[in-house]
Amino acid sequence: QLQLVESGGGLVQSGGSLRLSCAASGSNVEEYAIGWFRRAPGKEREGVACISNTGRNTAYQDSVKGRFTISRDNAKNTVYLQMNSLRPEDTAIYYCAADHSWGEVDMDEDEYDYWGQGTQVTVSS
Repeated sequence: QLQLVESGGGLVQSGGSLRLSCAASGSNVEEYAIGWFRRAPGKEREGVACISNTGRNTAYQDSVKGRFTISRDNAKNTVYLQMNSLRPEDTAIYYCAADHSWGEVDMDEDEYDYWGQGTQVTVSS
């Protein structure tokens, strides 16, 4: 069982950067893959990036590849999403989620068991 809390969202101009954090607490955080998902108004939630429990494997949605970087610091039980070259279409509520797994990564939200409350990212033109 995990609890997840996102932070770091805010308002940024197009082309700017933000770093989101996902702080995890509970049992055996190191056994969970972590994914970042987002939901824009009027749209369904979509996967953005995910990272394996060890941090050695990552995957990205095509639209953010080369701009976003996911990483984790298991000593701090924290996962990060560094977002560069932000675009207005990146505006959404960003959620982190946890999947009890070893080694692999999966951006299918149905695989994730625990979810945070989300943090708002707004990119102005």
